[in-house]
Amino acid sequence: MNEIHNRYREYLEKLSMETLPSLASYVHSDVQFKDPFNDVRGVSAMYRIFEEMFEKIGSVEFRVEHLASDENICLMAWRFEAMLRGEPWKFLGTSIITFSPDGLVEKHEDYWDSANDFYKYFPIIGWVLEKLRCMVSVH
Repeated sequence: MNEIHNRYREYLEKLSMETLPSLASYVHSDVQFKDPFNDVRGVSAMYRIFEEMFEKIGSVEFRVEHLASDENICLMAWRFEAMLRGEPWKFLGTSIITFSPDGLVEKHEDYWDSANDFYKYFPIIGWVLEKLRCMVSVH
């Protein structure tokens, strides 16, 4: 296993408001961060996304269940747990992370099912998405 990739995994698993200031030690100043809601560039923009997450939902538990890496690419399959609207919020996701030659993250892309794992918690949107899912699913 690539030690640089493992170091970043360990940082993500311990990520909190307290460890967030160390983000610049792991990512390139012009890092691109992308998830179902954001597509930003720069360490300060990535920092704000995580900061806002902690402000809105509090503590989170992020655990990498599988890691595969080759040269400058790292794939992580992970589990996320927190509380959303007073209910347990758990979902699985995958990250594709690209490292620059200096060992810093230059691109971090998170993939997870926002329709099933987020929007369903909101009454009107969740109802609409469930109806759409029933319409297009194979019965």
